Amino acid sequence: MNSSSQVITKDLIAQHNLTDEEYQKIVGILGREPNITELGMFSVMWSEHCSYKSSRVHLKKLPTTGPRVVQGPGENAGAVDIGDGLCAVFKMESHNHPSFIEPYQGAATGVGGILRDIFTMGARPIALLDALRFGGLDSAKNRHLVKGVVSGIAGYGNCMGVPTVGGEIVFNDIYSQNPLVNVFCLGIAHKDKIFLGTAAGVGNPVIYFGS
Repeated sequence: MNSSSQVITKDLIAQHNLTDEEYQKIVGILGREPNITELGMFSVMWSEHCSYKSSRVHLKKLPTTGPRVVQGPGENAGAVDIGDGLCAVFKMESHNHPSFIEPYQGAATGVGGILRDIFTMGARPIALLDALRFGGLDSAKNRHLVKGVVSGIAGYGNCMGVPTVGGEIVFNDIYSQNPLVNVFCLGIAHKDKIFLGTAAGVGNPVIYFGS
C-alpha cells in the first residue's frame, strides 16, 4: 500500500498524537484529507518538541523587552547588553523525549543544539547549566536515565571546552515515564558583531547542497 492510498482512521490520527480538532485544521490547510506522509509531517511539526503548542501560551507571558535587551524572541538566541560593548547571549532548550529514548545521546544533542545557536549569533559559549526531573531512583530505568543524561550533558560540554557550572535535579514518580531535560548555555559576544539568522538586500549569495 502506498502513502497516497492508505485510509486515515481515527486510530491512526491518535497514534500520531493529533486531536480531532488538529486533524480538521490540517484538512482545512490542505483543502483535502492528508495522506499518511503528510499526516506524519504535521504530527512532527505540531509536536510539543517542535511547536511548544502547550507551553507557548505561558511563554508569551514572560517579559521580552527592556532597555538592555539587544535581541528578543525570534532569533537563534537571546542577547542582553552587559556593558563595555559586550552582550550576554543565552539559549535554553528541552530535550525530554529524546533523552528518555536514548539518555546519553538525547542529552548530548540537546547541549549541542544550544551551543550551535550561541555560535551562530557570533558569541563564544562559556558556561552550561541544567535543570533535570526524573522518577524515583528505586527504578532501574530511572537510574539508567539519570546516569546517561548527566553523562551526556557533561560529555558534550567537556569535549567543546564548555563547563557545566551548575544545575538542579528533582526526583518524583510523576516523571518516571516523562523525564524533563533542560539545558542552558551562556555565551559572550561583542554587541556590534552579533549575527542574525536573516539576510536582507540584493546580491546576497545563496549556497545550497544535497541530492
